[in-house]
Amino acid sequence: MKNLALLSAIAITTTSGLAFSTMQSASALTWNWNYSGTGIEAIGNFTTDNTPDNLGFYQILGITGTRNGETITGLQPVGTPIPGNEPFDVDNLISLNTQQLTGDGFGYSTSGGNYSSPFFASFLPTPSYLEVFSAPPLTPGFENFGTEDSELPISFSATIITVPEPTSILSLLALATLGVPSALKCNKQSKLTEKKLEKVS
Repeated sequence: MKNLALLSAIAITTTSGLAFSTMQSASALTWNWNYSGTGIEAIGNFTTDNTPDNLGFYQILGITGTRNGETITGLQPVGTPIPGNEPFDVDNLISLNTQQLTGDGFGYSTSGGNYSSPFFASFLPTPSYLEVFSAPPLTPGFENFGTEDSELPISFSATIITVPEPTSILSLLALATLGVPSALKCNKQSKLTEKKLEKVS
């Protein structure tokens, strides 16, 4: 009989934990992103806040993925340039608008010691996306681009991965609540049966 109470407690704890983690995941958005160009293939995920600014842009908080087989190791801090592309600071903003990146774009580092910064180049005759790529040796300043560095056209795309609906949280909590009376009722009935058996014996 104690086992029923224990199982009920475990179920409630587990369900509450699931609900809590669902609520946490709903407080941030996860995105799929990718871009490609001549000799460039990058793909991964963003984590952003869940509220866009008045222009529809979300703040990128984290990044994972690969670029040309190299693992992405970190997001370039907002308000700083990727090494070798000074003084062009990144803002790490992403949108569902037709123009998904700003003119400052986002930046990241890779396991090969390289840096990339995709952005929207509104200054081009036909505005489009470009990727600035800088590789060691990293000489400060965009005017010091070496043969190992590049600024090339890319096709960029990002979409939000579906997040759990608030109703799923309520459903989990409802299941936990319904389980409590049932477990307690079973426990009481079992104790009554035990007492009756004791009297008979």
